[in-house]
Amino acid sequence: MNILSLPAFLRPLLRPLLDPYRRYLYARYIHAGRIVVGLIVSILLTTGIHLPHGEWASVTMLIVIGGLQHHGNIGKKSVERAYGTLIGAALGLMVVAQQMYLGMPLLTYCIMALICGFFAYHAIGKGGYTALLSAITLFIVAGHGDNPITDGLWRTVDILIGIVLALAFSFALPLYAVYSWRYNLAKGLRNCAKVYERICSGQSITADEHLKLTAKLNATMLQLRSLMPSVSKEVRISAVELDAIQGHFRMCLSTLEILSNIRPADMGATGLDAEQRRIRRMLIGMARALQSGATERLKRPTESLSVGPEAPAASAEMLGYQLMNRQLALNLEGLQQRLAKTARKWKI
Repeated sequence: MNILSLPAFLRPLLRPLLDPYRRYLYARYIHAGRIVVGLIVSILLTTGIHLPHGEWASVTMLIVIGGLQHHGNIGKKSVERAYGTLIGAALGLMVVAQQMYLGMPLLTYCIMALICGFFAYHAIGKGGYTALLSAITLFIVAGHGDNPITDGLWRTVDILIGIVLALAFSFALPLYAVYSWRYNLAKGLRNCAKVYERICSGQSITADEHLKLTAKLNATMLQLRSLMPSVSKEVRISAVELDAIQGHFRMCLSTLEILSNIRPADMGATGLDAEQRRIRRMLIGMARALQSGATERLKRPTESLSVGPEAPAASAEMLGYQLMNRQLALNLEGLQQRLAKTARKWKI
């Protein structure tokens, strides 16, 4: 929803909810509020129509979206939960039926244990969530094989209702993973600019402030990596493209670390003032584009690199520092081009 299309008197009230950056900042509160409202609806619905074992609808909603705030994860988990529910419920009803027919509890226990062993084998690896939920649903529906078959059917219905409600509330003020990806990357680029400024200005690289900045950058890189699968599903950017963007960011961190270690003693003799200003502009410009959504700045051409140093290199150490600065600039140009190429998809 575009906030500009709303009546003027509603814009100030709804801006905190519709603005992507504010949704990112207050994601925990929005997620908690959505769970509260969803559970109230679940309880009122199941008790209002006197649905037996209605508590399982609320339990299912908590399982599906309670610990997942990103929209891309919720859809996947809901599908896995649905498959696990249907498989587990079908097997549970079969176990109850054979117990009613044969009346051999020991055989029932062995059958249930073997089925769960099969699911445990498949719970390690791809599809593990579905396998685990199938085993859990088997016991929810069948108990130890002595549940009435009608109870099993009602519990299956409750679980499916919980899945539907979870999906419905996942669309209420969705918390997209791409928001976290955008703003974390923007924050990371700003911190890169701060680290680069410290290196260029000759400040200590062993000071607590510098070490805290580098620790934040490493944490940001890990967060971006964990968000990639959800971002790819949400905005249809290929995992290969996201990995390439991540690679540019990772290369930036590595280059900054090298620059801090090979920094010459006389920073005034590097002859790289123009290139250092350009690098800082690129870092801040990309961060602003990611945060504000003003992607036009990403399409602006950057100044071409000079062929040689502005001042003759006095030593191999100085030459190495100059070359690494130019390598950093080339890497940032590549990152800017990839962000511009994918801007239409991640700017939601």
